[in-house]
This record gives sequence, C-alpha cells and structure tokens, in this order.
Amino acid sequence: MEALFPILIAIIVVAVFGILLSLIFGSKNKVKKSGGRSKERQSIVRDATKKLTSDPHNVPALTELSNLYYKEHNWQGAYPLYATLVNLSSTRVGINLAEVKLRYGVCAANLSKHQEALKALLEARKLNSDVFDVNFYLGKVLVEQKEYEKAIPLLKKAITINNDVPECYGLIGKAYYLSKRYKESLPYLRRALDSNPEDKDLLFSMADALNESGTPDRAIKVFMHLRPDPVYGAQSCLAAGIYHTRCNQNEAAIKDYEIGIKHENAPQDLLLNIKYRLSQCYIKANNMPASLSLLKSIQLISPNYKDVPALITKYQELNQNSNLRTYMIGTSNEFVALCRKIASTFFKKSRTKVIDINVSSDYAELLTEINTDKWQDVITFRFYRSTGSTGELYVRDFHAKIRDEKAGRGICFTAGVFSDEARKYIEGRPIDLIEKTQLAKILSSLEMNSL
Repeated sequence: MEALFPILIAIIVVAVFGILLSLIFGSKNKVKKSGGRSKERQSIVRDATKKLTSDPHNVPALTELSNLYYKEHNWQGAYPLYATLVNLSSTRVGINLAEVKLRYGVCAANLSKHQEALKALLEARKLNSDVFDVNFYLGKVLVEQKEYEKAIPLLKKAITINNDVPECYGLIGKAYYLSKRYKESLPYLRRALDSNPEDKDLLFSMADALNESGTPDRAIKVFMHLRPDPVYGAQSCLAAGIYHTRCNQNEAAIKDYEIGIKHENAPQDLLLNIKYRLSQCYIKANNMPASLSLLKSIQLISPNYKDVPALITKYQELNQNSNLRTYMIGTSNEFVALCRKIASTFFKKSRTKVIDINVSSDYAELLTEINTDKWQDVITFRFYRSTGSTGELYVRDFHAKIRDEKAGRGICFTAGVFSDEARKYIEGRPIDLIEKTQLAKILSSLEMNSL
C-alpha cells in the first residue's frame, strides 16, 4: 500500500493539471471564436455599407445586411432594408420574395406597425402557407388588432407546424379568452403556463376564465395569489371579494377589498366598484362609520355613483338610531328579537305572550296574546323590512292571515311607506299601518328606555 501511495498522488496531480489546461485553452478558444464572430460581423457590416453607399439598391448587400440584423433580432435595422428589397422585387432578380415579405412582415409586427405587417404577412402566406413564422406572426398581429376569430385558425395552423412554442399556445388561449370563449381558452392557457408559470397575464386570464366558466372555487387561489400584483392586483381583489361575499365569508371579502383599494394606480371605475362593495361588507360587519366614510369618498369622485347618495342618507340615519339599524340591516335573529321587543311594549301597561313566530325573506310575523287590566285579545304583528312602498297585495295577504289565525286585530309595520291603495284597503278592517316615521319614533323610545 505504501508503494502505491506515491503513484496515486502522481495520477491525481496529472488529472488536475489536465483539467486546468482544458479550462484555460477552452476559454481561449471561446474568446477566439467570439472574437472571430465579432470580426466577421464587422466585416459584413463594413462591406455591405460600402456597397450600399455607392449603390443603395445593391441586392446582395441589402440581403446580407438585412439577414444579419434579422438573426440578431435588430428589427429596427432590418425593417427598412427588407422594405427596400420588397420594392425592388418587381424589377430585380435574385430576391427570394416569399422570405423577404415574411421577414419584412415579422419586423413590422415586432415594431407594432400592424397594417404593414398584415399586408406583408398575408402576401407571404399566399406564397407559402406552410411556414410557422408566417402563421404565428399573422395570428399574433390579429390578436393585437382584436381580430380573435381570424387569429385562432392561423395560430392553430402554426402549432401543427411546430407544437413546441409556448407563446403560440398563450396567444390562442388569450384569443379564446378575450372573445369570451372561456372553456375553450383553458387548455391552451394551461399549456402556456406549464412553460412559464409566473406569467401574470396568463395566470389572471386562466383564473378569470375558470371563474366565468362556472368553477370559481378553482380560480380563487390564483386571484388571492395575484392580489399584491401592481397590474392585476385590483382586478384579482375584486374577483376574490365577490367570491367570498357569495360564500358568506364577509371577513375574507373585507380583506380582499381592503387590499384592492391600496392599488391607487388602478382604473378609477375599478377602484370605485371595490370601495362600493367594501362599504356593503362593512355594513354586514356592523361597522357603520367605516361604510359611511367610504361612501362619502366615492361621492367626492363620482357624485351620482349608483345609489351612493341614498345610501349615505340612509346610513347616516341608521348611525343615529341603533334599533332602526337593527330593524333594517341586522341579522335575522337580531331582527326577530327587536320585533318581540316592539310587540311587548306596543300597548302600554300590557302583558304580552308570544304564541307563534313566522319568519320569511320579506317579513317577520308574531302571533301574540295581549292582556291589560281592561281588555285582552289575540293580535298579529307583521314587520316588513322593505324601505320602498308596501302595496295593497301585501296588506291583503296580512288580512287573510289575521282571519286564519282568528286574531282580533293586526298591526303592520314597514321601514318605508304604504301605498294609497293599501291605506284604502284597511278602511273598516281591524288593521293598523305603521310607516317608517312612526316606526323610527317607537325604536327611538325603545333605545331611550334601554339607557
């Protein structure tokens, strides 16, 4: 073993030395190659420029220089050269018209010269329709021109020629998405995202397509992921907030919208929508001051936005009367508890026994037995939460219920007003109508008595 040790050391030293030499000479070769390419390029540019100085229509020089710029993606440099070649093609030989028109169109597309690009690419496609670039760039320009239905078959043709270009899938997905064909957009958007999972534009498009095609539960994670994004954040916050509101997740919706209004550079109409929805969430959370503050900020920007003026008036009034607030926007349990309180104190010096409670989406109804020192009776109370006009049909329905229950009398409340027809209907019938003004006084007296 001792004899082998020096041999092993020698082998390792030689190997390391060999690796170092290969790295040194390899890097030198790369520098030489790079330098060689640079010199070759300079030579092409110099020779072509010299020829074009004496003859601006020198076809070989134009071709060589334009091809160089095209390979370097120097669209600005290549564009005028190909334009010249296109113009010369009708009188000069040696010009590959299909290639020149295609490349001229590609340069124009990359420089956002859409009309020139469309014309050149359409002409190039007539000469040869089985080229990937002509279909891809023509489809791309049409998407940018919002001609989605024309773009889709061209981009699909491009995929049949070369199915390994992620941008092509992304363009088809966007074309379907922007034309509101959401389900059809999804497989293409997913394929594009497989290659570029952090593309925010594709991510938002896919989430919105999922949402619009009836699967918001699959979209919500993406929306929440995009909430901080400076471009798609506000839209994502709005979508997430709407989703959480529909799921009765008010706290989550508030968080979505609160993040949304921090995107101050978002479009104004989008921010107003988010603020409006957030104000409604604050109402559900019984945070009246925060809701009013938001509504007033909306009114400063857009005085007649939706029903903001009416809401400000309404909520300012509710903010001053907690019982009225409970009556109009409290939870179902809070509302019923307040109705019981109104019924039990409606008749002075009385004892009230609640026999039955019926709660519907429009009203709460209490069947009660009232006892005083002078009389006793069965009385039905109905409480409408509507702030509009309660019409005759609703009062007729209430009267029928009074008869069915064999009650001696009915008291009907509304947070709005009763129509003239409703008032005429109760003439001669054992029904009292209590409108908002009188209701507010009753609720205020309850509030005072509770202090």
